Formats: sequence, C-alpha cells, structure tokens
Amino acid sequence: MPLGTLDRSPPSFFKQGPSALSKLVFFSALSLFLMVADTRFRITQPVRATLSTALYPVQWLAMQPARAVQGTGEYFTSISQANSSSDEANKKLALQSLRAGQVEQLSEENNRLRKLLGLREQLAASVMAAEVLYDAADPYTRKVIIDKGQLKGVALGSPVLDESGVLGQVTRVHPLVSEVTLVIDRDLAIPVLNVRTGARSVAYGDPSGTALSPGSGLELRFMGSNSDVAQGDLLTTSGVDGVYPPGLPVARINRIERRAESAFSKIHCTPQAMVTGARHVIVVQPVASQIPPRPDAAAAAPTAKKGSSK
Repeated sequence: MPLGTLDRSPPSFFKQGPSALSKLVFFSALSLFLMVADTRFRITQPVRATLSTALYPVQWLAMQPARAVQGTGEYFTSISQANSSSDEANKKLALQSLRAGQVEQLSEENNRLRKLLGLREQLAASVMAAEVLYDAADPYTRKVIIDKGQLKGVALGSPVLDESGVLGQVTRVHPLVSEVTLVIDRDLAIPVLNVRTGARSVAYGDPSGTALSPGSGLELRFMGSNSDVAQGDLLTTSGVDGVYPPGLPVARINRIERRAESAFSKIHCTPQAMVTGARHVIVVQPVASQIPPRPDAAAAAPTAKKGSSK
C-alpha cells in the first residue's frame, strides 16, 4: 500500500475537544442560567415532581431501617412507662397498707387507753396519765422517759402502770420529764404475792437477758426448793412496801429450776406489762404518801396519862 494513501489524522477516540477551561466556563454559565430561570419562571418544577415520584420507592426502602429503629425505641419506651406505672401503683398500694396499719395501731391504742381508764377507776390513789417519750440512753439499764415531771406533781418512787400491770417505778424526777426504771431492770425489786398460794416473795429484774428471751424478765429469789410454786402462777403486788397498791398484776411464772445442789429454786417470770412497747402509762401516787403520819411521842404521852388517871 503506497504511503501516500495512509490516513494520518488521529482516531476519533484521541481527538481533542474544547479545553477544560472552556468547559468550566460553559457549564458554570449554564448553571447560573438554570438557577435564575428556575427562580424566576419555575421551569424545573415539573422535572422535580417527576423525579420525586420516580424516587419515592427508593426513599421508602431507605427509610425502613430508621423506622424499625424508631419503632424499637418506642417499644422499649412503652415498657419503661408500663414499669413506671406499675411502680407508682405499688407505691400507692404500700401507702394504703401503711395507712391501714396505722388505723389498726390507733385502734389498739384506743383499746389500751380504755383499759387504762378502767384501771384508773379501780385505783383509790390519785393517778396521772403520761406518755412514754423514748428509752434511756444507757444500754445497761432498762429505763424509759415519760413526759411528766415535777411541774405536774410526779413524786419520786411513784409506781408506773400500763393497761396490763406494773411497768416500773419513777427513780428520777426532772421539772418536765421523769425517768422510769422498768421491772426487768436488775436494780429494781418488787414485793409480790402469789395469788394461788398467798405466799409473799420479792421479784427482781432478771440480769440474764431481756424480757423477749425465754425465761428472763423477772426472777423470784430465795425461794426454797420445796416451795409451793407452779408454772403459770400469777404474781401481784403485795402492798407491804408502802409504794405499790396491792393487787396489781406484776408477772407470771413461766419456768422453775429446782437444783439438787442448791437449797433455793431458780424461778423465772414473764412481766405482765409491755416493758418493750408501752406507749401510754399512768403514774400512781405512792401508797406511803396516803398513810396519815404517826402521832408524835410527846403528843401521845399526855393522852396515855389521862387514860391511866381515870
């Protein structure tokens, strides 16, 4: 093939068109024209509507994962709200139960106050109602503080009772409050009378524990091994000490230990009074303060002489 017949022009693939700068200027101008035309004449509005309609399925598919995540969040939010509502309902139920318990407590206090009033009518001595404020701070003693003191006429040594029996004795008096030593305190002793046999003895606070432990509370000491005592015997105040009125319930025998090596029995008693939960009490004037004083010897002597001269 002769050389002169060869086509020396570059193939169309390698043909160079307009320069890059020309293309940039052209398309920039076209963009500005289209933006101005769309703003002024809305010429691209139909195109946008068509594209939006065509792309709607794609948008719907793309939004499904987000909707699934949102639905899951709403599900857990609903569970959380349900749990919160359940907690609120439980709180309201607990509050109602607390109020019901308070009603029962008030009813029980009313019954105890009625019993106290009945006991107050039975006592010939002057009595005074009081309320237990708190337990004494000393952990080695059994004492409580009541809200009556010297200004209310509380005397030292006054017996203190609740609706069930003897609770203790006033051992310290302040102007506004008084300290009451309970019958289970190791330093308190009460002359008692066995209702069944009529035998007198002395009950001491049991140092081996509290009134809540079995066999503790009070103890009858110096009772012979052959003494006529039985489990369940009721002990009341004998009235021989000039402090407690006679016939007040003190304790009930719950255990007797007779030991061969000892001449005395170990007798444990449970106090009748609520030594660990008393709330309302009455303070009784000591019996000794109601007994008229003895006549003086000087005043009694002339009376005796007059009788002898006759």
